[in-house]
Amino acid sequence: MKVKLTKKQLAVLDFLQDFTEEKGYSPSYREIQAGLGLSSVSAVAEHIDNLVNKGVIKKVPGAARSLEILDYKHEETVGLFKTKMLDCSDEEKKILDQAAEILGIDVE
Repeated sequence: MKVKLTKKQLAVLDFLQDFTEEKGYSPSYREIQAGLGLSSVSAVAEHIDNLVNKGVIKKVPGAARSLEILDYKHEETVGLFKTKMLDCSDEEKKILDQAAEILGIDVE
């Protein structure tokens, strides 16, 4: 099932992804605040906590720069779904489509 995120949560997630890809480590809360123009570090903390609670990211308590985006849409899983869908009955395709929707996997 896909998780619903607010616009600000998506912005934090995008910033986290871009920063981590560019630098090789996750940003600090102050870097997120400055990068997104948020009002305070506590606003960043609230967004991060909400993303953790939704299972989108994880962090190590007490550790600096420990934010990590969780991705449950592994390429291997998508590949298996697509391969199976090439050679299956209509009923099997319907079941696979439902399973992909539940897992939040785009098989199109």
